[in-house]
Amino acid sequence: MAVVDRAVTRARERFSSVLTLPVPERVDAALLDRHGEPRALSSAPGGLRPVPGDDGLPLLGHALQYVRHGSDFTRLRSERLGPVWWMRSPAGRAVVVTGPAATREVLTNRDKAFSQQGWRDLVDRFFHRGLMLLDLDEHKAHRRIMQEAFTADRVASYVDETVPVVREMVPTWERELRLYPALKRLTLDVATRVFMDGRSGPEAARINRAFVDCVRAANAFVRRPIPGTRWHKGLRGRAVLEQWFRETLPAKRSGDGDDLFTALCHAVTPDGERFSDDDVVNHMIFLMMAAHDTSTTATAAAAYHLGRNPEWQEKARAESLALGDAPPDAAALRSLTTLERVVKEALRMNAPVPVVMRSAVRDTSVAGHHVPAGTRVVVAQAVNHFDPTCWTEPDTFDPDRFGPDRREDRSDRDAWVPFGGGVHKCIGLAFGTLEVTAILHEMLRTYRWDVAPGYRLRWDNTSLPVPVGGIPVRLGPL
Repeated sequence: MAVVDRAVTRARERFSSVLTLPVPERVDAALLDRHGEPRALSSAPGGLRPVPGDDGLPLLGHALQYVRHGSDFTRLRSERLGPVWWMRSPAGRAVVVTGPAATREVLTNRDKAFSQQGWRDLVDRFFHRGLMLLDLDEHKAHRRIMQEAFTADRVASYVDETVPVVREMVPTWERELRLYPALKRLTLDVATRVFMDGRSGPEAARINRAFVDCVRAANAFVRRPIPGTRWHKGLRGRAVLEQWFRETLPAKRSGDGDDLFTALCHAVTPDGERFSDDDVVNHMIFLMMAAHDTSTTATAAAAYHLGRNPEWQEKARAESLALGDAPPDAAALRSLTTLERVVKEALRMNAPVPVVMRSAVRDTSVAGHHVPAGTRVVVAQAVNHFDPTCWTEPDTFDPDRFGPDRREDRSDRDAWVPFGGGVHKCIGLAFGTLEVTAILHEMLRTYRWDVAPGYRLRWDNTSLPVPVGGIPVRLGPL
């Protein structure tokens, strides 16, 4: 027992700075090796190292620590255990991969050892057969068709539909508000206009609520259809979405609109490949989720940092005002170089998708560690955004690190990966970035703002990151 007590003391010293949740007074000796270190996930064949880690708290494992601390938890745990380690949640054990080199091994997937099953286990009930959930040749074929809906001309037309919605909504905001919910409503309105051709009223509210319920359900702890639970609401939301898209699809097939729904219905590759009705429905449900949630988080983070750093807010505002009053097109938004750096730095410090999921389909290795077949793998790429070998003072807000004389994001091709990497890199990143820029541009033209005194940005990681407290801000006139 004395050996276990000494091991607990060392574990406390090692991990207590990571967690605000208490470390158990006693740890089962089976969780520690004979040296009192966290035990390995499995034995490793010759030449490979076993993956270190531990089971965490009873029942919940490390789930509460991750929900509370998110990337801070994965970052500090990586500093102690290295770029490959394991943890546990109510869903079971998972190997976590961090750092540019190890991230690249998994995301490039050169030996086809990793599948999207990790995502499917988590979200398939709500985002069935979305592009992110497909593998290998099937994914390649679907992405090739979908690219026809994200050509430069298509993206430019989506921007032209986005800007009027932004210009209509932003000036109506109250002078004191919680920014995240306001942005959430705005990005949902943008998605409705751009993706579904401007639906509004009670029908749009019902569809938007269904999307929100599906997103929240994906990371539910209780994964049973018990009335009142997130899981139950998510299943109902999925049913609402499927019904609406199927009922609307015939008109989109025969129409010629500029919205994404119509674009997917008519997308055809030079080889004649096209989507079935089921494909269109599944991809629309997934794309609506991916579009508004990540854009909301990215815009909220950038606006927070602008509120905390008035010198950058004024510098960005000068460029926005210099554009004049004409609605900006895609080229005009891309000319806002200060805002571009601010958005990139916000994506670095507060990645909207801090982890991506994979599963090992056969025995493989990552960074010299043995990863057995069937292992759930979590690539925590947001940790890369704070790697001191890639970034100068990584905890400091410094958009100039993306300037032409520094370009710290080029220190390693996987140092900055807010849109994922490999063949599954976000297909909508060009439009998403322009949407975020359009919203911030309109805010800069309309208001000066600061963040409520005493508020500090902290993220709830129950599903995709959501800022605790909603980011209270005060909006003032120019």
